[in-house]
Amino acid sequence: MAVVKAFIVDDSAVVRQVLTEQLNGIAGITVIGSARDPIFALAQMEKAWPDVIVLDIEMPRMDGITFLRQLMRDHPTPVIICSTLTEKGAEVTMQAMNAGAVDIIAKPKVGLRQFLEESVTLLGDAIKGASCARLDRFGAARRAATAAVAAMPATPKLTAEAVEAARSIKPLALTTERVIAIGTSTGGTQALEYVLTRLPRTAPGIVVVQHMPGQFTAAFAARLNGLCDIEVREARNGDRVIAGLALIAPGTDHLLLRRSGAQYRVEVKNGPLVSRHRPSVDVLFRSTAQAAGANAVGIIMTGMGDDGARGMLEMHDAGAFTIAQDEATCIVYGMPKEAVKLGGVDTIVGLSQIPNLIMQAPSRQSYLRGNGNHP
Repeated sequence: MAVVKAFIVDDSAVVRQVLTEQLNGIAGITVIGSARDPIFALAQMEKAWPDVIVLDIEMPRMDGITFLRQLMRDHPTPVIICSTLTEKGAEVTMQAMNAGAVDIIAKPKVGLRQFLEESVTLLGDAIKGASCARLDRFGAARRAATAAVAAMPATPKLTAEAVEAARSIKPLALTTERVIAIGTSTGGTQALEYVLTRLPRTAPGIVVVQHMPGQFTAAFAARLNGLCDIEVREARNGDRVIAGLALIAPGTDHLLLRRSGAQYRVEVKNGPLVSRHRPSVDVLFRSTAQAAGANAVGIIMTGMGDDGARGMLEMHDAGAFTIAQDEATCIVYGMPKEAVKLGGVDTIVGLSQIPNLIMQAPSRQSYLRGNGNHP
């Protein structure tokens, strides 16, 4: 197995020391150096360039965002942001994700050493995942999402509640409405931006799990809401799933789909890690299989690991139509690959095809019949 070479850029001597010690104890990772700011880092990395950079944001002489943008322009390298959990940090970290960072690790202001020691497995997994990231695909997805936003007509955006109020609904019609469940991880912020910015306000109700620390999901949802024609926000317990609305799981809790009579609502709840994550795609997909069955469409996109693979199989077995993003357009082809291996995927498509499939929201049988297959 190839060893991933990591480099740490952080102005805290404690962070540099602890991370170096802990990461060097993980098989398959070696820390080849560390620096207290980007200027020193560049001087060291020119001698031996790393596979992955672990980067703080607030540092002397050059901040992490400026450094990240310079890296992506001059020497594209997978970067993991290791940022303090603050509201201001959340906004800046969203800028980092937009600039090309592939993952986020949130560090607290207090209890830092203990946190780093306890979270080293999570960071190790993130480093290994980042080393597989295809930054050329990130650039293509980012450019396409930007083009989609620029092409939007300049019309006022309605809230999901307004869209719902304007519709003529028969009492039992909601029992056959489609629900779209999406799960993604590394590279998913860019993939979600690409997909959601291409949806009109008539899009079916959408529930999303994106692996991301808790302090950042609200800022991420708010950013998408500013870009999209549909309404996008962090899910709240009891929220109704309706057309024109995408609900993103809080980074601290699981998101479950529930059926309440003729309506779909979400449950936001704490609980143990599932598939090493909270929120977990497996939890969302499993609850969607139970609540919506054949009325659901499941989509698994770019990300490391196997979270969501078993849940997608349950959705498939419950009659849902299931979609995996293809390897050619994934930044990290991990989660979709595992879902395909388990046999829970009906079709494998490129990222550009996913918005159209969401709008069609086909049943499995109608899709397979239309493509020459007979379930």
